Amino acid sequence: MGKFRGHLYPGLYLFSYGLYQAMVVFKAMIVNDSLLYPSCPPRNKGRWARLWDISYGGLIKMVTGSVLTIYVVFCLDDGMVLMNRKLPPRFMYPKEWQHLTMFILLALSGCVEVMSKNLLPQRCVLLEKGTLVLTFYVLLMLLVSHVQDSTGVELQTHSLLILVVFLLMLVLTIELWAPNASHLALIETFLFLTMGSWLVQAGFILYRPVTGYPWQDDDISDIMFITTFFCWHVMINALCLLGIYGISSFWHRCYRPNWKLAGSTEAPYYTSTEGPIYKLLPEVEQSEKDDQSPLLSESSP
Repeated sequence: MGKFRGHLYPGLYLFSYGLYQAMVVFKAMIVNDSLLYPSCPPRNKGRWARLWDISYGGLIKMVTGSVLTIYVVFCLDDGMVLMNRKLPPRFMYPKEWQHLTMFILLALSGCVEVMSKNLLPQRCVLLEKGTLVLTFYVLLMLLVSHVQDSTGVELQTHSLLILVVFLLMLVLTIELWAPNASHLALIETFLFLTMGSWLVQAGFILYRPVTGYPWQDDDISDIMFITTFFCWHVMINALCLLGIYGISSFWHRCYRPNWKLAGSTEAPYYTSTEGPIYKLLPEVEQSEKDDQSPLLSESSP
């Protein structure tokens, strides 16, 4: 699992998840909607309305984590053996066990998200964010331990990945106190894109170099160009976000200009309890009093 596919598949998932999150965040920013309680499109009504409420992000995490977990277990010829039978016994496949722990945490994070959004009587955003933060705390510790025996090109490649995970962990921790902040969600999306694309790039650098010749650990030029490639990934992902924002803005303003208006006229189910739901109650009560005042004046002698 520590070979090319072990970097390619998780990287593609993280990059795809970042693209999905970018569309969700930009949609909320463009139509001035809530990130936690998005409005429902007017066409999703009746028996199909609940399909809009399914946590697709959580389902994708569950499926991806489960598939990668199964792949790690069966990719070894003699299976996931914890310790050998020699005396004294030694631990076997330490990096594969670390990969297994990462993917199990991903699946559990998806389970918590689905449970919070679709199974609990009331959604618990703190539970979702807390589980995701815990996942990245554990991921950071595993990655730091993962590079203990690495040198040269491999060490530099994984050090840059650890930097992205550390920044993402900080952003997710801050989101515990500001879960609906769009600017934090945008930074989180950018870091997910960078983490995914760099993980794919790391697979090509370490196991399938484009030139067909392996990178040299003792060549300072190779070490320096790894950092240069990482900076290119940062710039490309930033341009990718700009492109997604432009396409999303054009789509929502030209093809769905009344999305937010149509969504806001639905039942209070689609809005937060902190919104204008309770602000309308005094107005309704005042209008009822105004309607009753002429009747009282007529009945009085």
